[in-house]
Amino acid sequence: MEIRLSKLKKVKIEARQDVHEIMRMLLRREQKIDRNREHLWVLGLAADNAILLIELVSMGSVTSTIAEPMEIYSLALQKRSVKIIIVHNHPSGLLKPSAADREMTDRMIQCGRLLKVPVLDHFIISDKGYYSFAEDGLLAELEKSTKYMLEYELKALGVKEGKEAGHKAGLNDKAREMARIMKAKGYAVKEIMELTGLSKPVIQRLKSKDT
Repeated sequence: MEIRLSKLKKVKIEARQDVHEIMRMLLRREQKIDRNREHLWVLGLAADNAILLIELVSMGSVTSTIAEPMEIYSLALQKRSVKIIIVHNHPSGLLKPSAADREMTDRMIQCGRLLKVPVLDHFIISDKGYYSFAEDGLLAELEKSTKYMLEYELKALGVKEGKEAGHKAGLNDKAREMARIMKAKGYAVKEIMELTGLSKPVIQRLKSKDT
């Protein structure tokens, strides 16, 4: 259900506190009986962080709410949003993400990557305050997750990591060869360490191998 923005239209999100204040105000509009249920909203944003839409995607029980990627992104894409913020409330007041919250965010990050409409943040709100996945560093952590990454992306990532590992191994081999030559010419171990970046034990093992 899309929420009429009225005065909120074209309001820009300039700080995390802005999201908390707007969403707490919307939650207070709900009937008292519904405030004790989890709500999940999506904020669609323009490139300048102006609010294009606020949609109540689902309303669950006291402890959970469920949303699929299609429900999260459907209206946001129709409104030409270039990024989204996910928000849900915890009626208990506990501002801590559950395992299900992390799982859902992980999925949406991968969907956003595919659609080129990234998840800017995920907020958990209550009357007492808010929790921000981005502010806490959890969003950045989940962005590195490969759990829901598509197969072709995993393959591309594997190729990239393989090339980087090969390049690193090649550089290491060159450093070892340089160390052997320097050893043969009588350079001090400390000097070899400074010039090659190899550790003393590695250099010493090279010596014992060559003699």
